[in-house]
Amino acid sequence: MPVEQLAVFLENKSGRLAEITKVIADSGVNIRAMSVADTADYGILRLIVDQVATARAALKENGFTVSAADVLAVEVPDRVGGLARILKIIEEAGLNVEYMYAFVNKSGDSAVMIFRFEQMEAAIAALQKAGCHLLSGDEVCGM
Repeated sequence: MPVEQLAVFLENKSGRLAEITKVIADSGVNIRAMSVADTADYGILRLIVDQVATARAALKENGFTVSAADVLAVEVPDRVGGLARILKIIEEAGLNVEYMYAFVNKSGDSAVMIFRFEQMEAAIAALQKAGCHLLSGDEVCGM
């Protein structure tokens, strides 16, 4: 079950990340997970938020370039080897991870890995077949 993620393109300069998070906060949206990838000139801020449409509209209204993509949120046991097991399933299915990032659940029993795959349906099938718990957007935002 894919989760909708926002990607915001931003100049790599002081204050831009603060500006984006203020726009999101002022629109009443809660950020649940985020990752920043950068180059010398620009960055890509990837976000999972509780109100995708609201955040997207607010960012666009404030001049930011925003796109959406589907990602998978996979619950991973928060213990040694938890991620290695998930990545082994992905490897055995012949899938490539485009990117990933993580956050730890409040309970400390599990972490959540956010994955982007070129072959999303194949990834869903392989992970579900192996008994992995894929989280919905509502589940991620409820943590």
